[in-house]
Amino acid sequence: MEDRFDNQAALRRRRLLQGALALSVPGIARAAPTPWPTKPLRLIVGFPAGTSPDFLARVFADPLSRELGQPVIVENKAGAGGAIGVDAVAKATDGYTLGLTGNGPLTSAKTLNPKLPFDVARDLRPISLLAVSPFVLTGSMTLAGNDLPSVIANARTQGDKLNYGSIGQGSGSHLAMELLKSLTGIKPVHVPFQGFPQVATAMVGGQVDLGFMVPSIAVPLAQSGRLRILGVSTASRSPVLADVPPIAQALSLPTFDVAGWNAIFAPIGMPEAQAVKVADALGRIARAPETRQKLFEQGWQSLGTAPEGLARKIKDDTALWGGIIRSAGIRSE
Repeated sequence: MEDRFDNQAALRRRRLLQGALALSVPGIARAAPTPWPTKPLRLIVGFPAGTSPDFLARVFADPLSRELGQPVIVENKAGAGGAIGVDAVAKATDGYTLGLTGNGPLTSAKTLNPKLPFDVARDLRPISLLAVSPFVLTGSMTLAGNDLPSVIANARTQGDKLNYGSIGQGSGSHLAMELLKSLTGIKPVHVPFQGFPQVATAMVGGQVDLGFMVPSIAVPLAQSGRLRILGVSTASRSPVLADVPPIAQALSLPTFDVAGWNAIFAPIGMPEAQAVKVADALGRIARAPETRQKLFEQGWQSLGTAPEGLARKIKDDTALWGGIIRSAGIRSE
């Protein structure tokens, strides 16, 4: 009887020792985690080819492929101001889908249209704020006033006789002007267009008086004397337009600080470790001199933040634009 109990006790000790050894030796207790990624990734862009989000996607995709060791394939899913692409990312479950979008779908879209099928906080994981660009306040050559303060002073006397162009209801160029209107008391009438080239053409032709545009469109036209640059929308001078005074300084409006930006995000189901790996890679790419130069030439300042930086930007801009949208009674078309 004692021999049987001794044998059982010895067997239990042997099993415990084997378990302890298995836990102490890598690869015995459980297989080492598989490196990620192991297959190509999709980068869904919610805007068509030739737009700023598409440009940025093409700039970052190839170096990101090299950083991660797998192809990054850009896929355009345009429509609904970028919302269709964002929704496609929110619904992806393959673990290999990323998205790139301008700020609208991540900040103002839900306030404009509460029926959108995705919720940013519930369905998306922030990855990196890639780049930022100021809006440029431009005016037609016939607009009265020698500088921005005198233009605004004259605009107050004109009421709704002046107008302004934007790239659509609820767009950044629309909301930026509504913010300026609320702070200065001017009342130009909104005229939406399909894109910045159409706004610029109408302004050069004298059909549009004012408008917020991107530097890549406004600067060449200003250099050729076909429209006027009045100020930039960021609170401090922009590296891409260092000689243009900020609206906040010219008009003593310290709260006027807005910009367009583009970011990369993922479905909420992406593990945090993978999100950080992508963000770290994007940060290295964004800091590379060749990336900075490519973006600078198109009016963008390269950033490549950590996920926390993008999350803060989404939160801050959602609050800012939500307030403007509600106070101006703006709704999606």
